[in-house]
Amino acid sequence: MSDDISPPATFEPPAGFQQRWRRGFVGQIGPLYHRQDGENVTLGFHVEEHHTNGLSNAHGGMLMSFADMAWGQVISVEMSYHWVTVRLSCDFMAGAHLGDWVEGGSEVLSREGGLYIVRGRIWSGARTLVTGTGVFKALSPRKPLPGERAYAAAEGARLE
Repeated sequence: MSDDISPPATFEPPAGFQQRWRRGFVGQIGPLYHRQDGENVTLGFHVEEHHTNGLSNAHGGMLMSFADMAWGQVISVEMSYHWVTVRLSCDFMAGAHLGDWVEGGSEVLSREGGLYIVRGRIWSGARTLVTGTGVFKALSPRKPLPGERAYAAAEGARLE
């Protein structure tokens, strides 16, 4: 990574979004935000200078990395498992511009043998930026995090 990257801007995400993931690769491309509304989970990010290409649009690699996390995180929410991407297919429909708020989510098409097949979408406002599909493999259980079903179940049991 270049050392000429601007520090992240101070940004207040839309209502309901909380910052998530601060280490590893996401520490380089973030910050990323997470919102859960019942069964629906949405990830988001604010397009900052370090996300852009020479045209001041979000770089395609950033959008694909974001799609990977936004679409695959359904495994974390449902099962509190570590997971890996088996396949990610993206169709770029429009660009996200510097300063845009970008969101992404997915719907599960199939769950079988530890594989999740999802259809996903990335958008900014009314514009669809990326559509596609992904195949994700659940690997091993891990400690549940807030917003995940296993966490909610454990908290419910603790409060009884």
